[in-house]
Amino acid sequence: MDGVDAVVVGAGPNGLAAAVTLASAGLRVSVFEAADTVGGGARTEELTLPGFRHDPCSAVHPLGAGSPVLRSWPLDRHGLHWLHPEVALAHPFPDGTAATLSRSVAQTAASLAIDAQQYRRLVRPFLGRWDELAPDVLRPPLGAMPRHPLLLARFGIPAALPAAVLLRRFHGPRARALLAGLAAHTTSPLSSPGSSGVALTFALAAHAAGWPLARGGSQAISDALAAYLQELGGRVYTGHAVTSLDELPRARAYLLDVVPQHLAELAGARLPERYRDRLRRTRRGPAVFKIDYALSGPVPWTAPACRQAGTVHLGPYDTDVADSLQAVHHGAAPDPPFLITAQPSLWDPTRAPTGSHVFWVYAHVPNGWTGDLTPAIEAQLERFAPGFRDLVLARAVAGPAEIQRRNLNYLGGDIAGGSCEGLRLLFRPNFAPVPYATPDPAVFLCSASTPPGPGVHGMCGFHAARVALRRVFGVRLPGPGEG
Repeated sequence: MDGVDAVVVGAGPNGLAAAVTLASAGLRVSVFEAADTVGGGARTEELTLPGFRHDPCSAVHPLGAGSPVLRSWPLDRHGLHWLHPEVALAHPFPDGTAATLSRSVAQTAASLAIDAQQYRRLVRPFLGRWDELAPDVLRPPLGAMPRHPLLLARFGIPAALPAAVLLRRFHGPRARALLAGLAAHTTSPLSSPGSSGVALTFALAAHAAGWPLARGGSQAISDALAAYLQELGGRVYTGHAVTSLDELPRARAYLLDVVPQHLAELAGARLPERYRDRLRRTRRGPAVFKIDYALSGPVPWTAPACRQAGTVHLGPYDTDVADSLQAVHHGAAPDPPFLITAQPSLWDPTRAPTGSHVFWVYAHVPNGWTGDLTPAIEAQLERFAPGFRDLVLARAVAGPAEIQRRNLNYLGGDIAGGSCEGLRLLFRPNFAPVPYATPDPAVFLCSASTPPGPGVHGMCGFHAARVALRRVFGVRLPGPGEG
C-alpha cells in the first residue's frame, strides 16, 4: 500500500471528521476501521428482527445538527437528512403531565409552570447566538483565545456550577427534573462541578437546532461523512483491524480515534513508558445497560407530550435522577434507574415495518457491571407507559460486556471515552494545553477522550486534525465561522 500524508485509525464520527478536515486541506488521507462498516458509535443495525433498524449507540443527536463543523460540510448532498420531532424531549411525572424541551422557548417555559420566567432568564442571554457560542464551548479550554470571550464568560458562570446548585434557582419540580435529566447525560453525579454546563448546552442546542434524528438511522451520519471524505480523495478501509502503528502505511501524521488505553497499545515504544502508563490509568466512566426493542405499536405513554417527543427521560423528579446517579457513582446498580429513551420510528417510518416501531432505552450502571437490569428498566417503563410489555416483539439486551463487544472503545461499557466527572470533561485524557498531541510529534489522539468529549458532533476529530495540520504540515486552518 502506497504511503499517504496522514492515516486515521477508527471510522467513528470523530475519526471521519478528522479525515475530512485533513482531506479538505488537500492531503492524501487513509482511514482504517476494524468493523465491517464505518460508524463507531453512530451505526444502525438489525439487532432484533428483520426490518427493525436500531442504533446500537447514539440515536438522537442534540449536538449533531448544531455541530459547528458538521453543519459546515455538505453532508446533505451525501444523504444526511435531519428529522425533527415535534418535541425534542419530554420528562413525564406520575400525574400524567410532562415538562418539555422544544425549539420554542415559550413552549418549553410554559411546561415548567411556576419556573417559566426563571427558565427564560437562564437562557435569554444566549438565544440567537448559538453560532457564536458553540465554537467556543465545543473546544479545548486552554490554548487560543475564544472568539467571543464575553459571551463565553457569561455562559461559564452558570456552566461551572454543579447541577445540584443550579437547580436551587428553581422552585417547582418540573424545571428541576428537566434540567437534572439533561445534566445526567454526562453520567456524573449532579454534585459534580460543570454538570450545569452540560444541561445548559443541551437546552440551548435544542432551542437553536433541535434534537434531531438522522433519517434511516445514525448510520446515515457516518455514511455521509465517509462519502464526503471519498469525494475529497480520501480512502476508507473497513474490516481492517490495527494492532500496531507499525502495520500502517508510511505517513507524516497518525490520528487515532481510540481510547487512551488503546493509544498506549497501538503506539507502543513510539511513546515514553511514563506517558503510556498515564494513558493506561485513564479513569473509566460508568457503563450503560441498553435495551433495543421491536414493538408491535407505539409506546403507550400516559403523558400525551411523550407521544410527540423524540427523547423521553424517566426520573421522574430531580431527587430520583440524583439518587440513580449517586448509586452508580458508589458502585451499585440504581433501583429504580433513571432512563434515557428514544423512539425514532415515530418520525422515521423506514426504521420498522408498517405499524411497528423500534424503541431505544438505556440506564447507567457501574463500569463492568455483570447483572441484569432488564426487570428494573421495564418496571420503570410500565410506570409511565402501562401495557408496554404487551407490545414487545423482541428485545436486544446489552450489558457492559456486550456494549464493549460492539465497540472496543467502550471499555467496561463506558460510552463516553472516560470519566466526565468534574474537570475530566474539560481536561481529557490528561491536563494539557493541547490535549490531542502526544510526545511523538506525528501521533495524535482524536477521539471522544479529548475535548469537547462524547457526542456525535465531530469536534474532537476536527480540533485534533487542526493541530496536526499546524504542527506537521504547517497549515493553519480556520475554525468554523472564522472565514
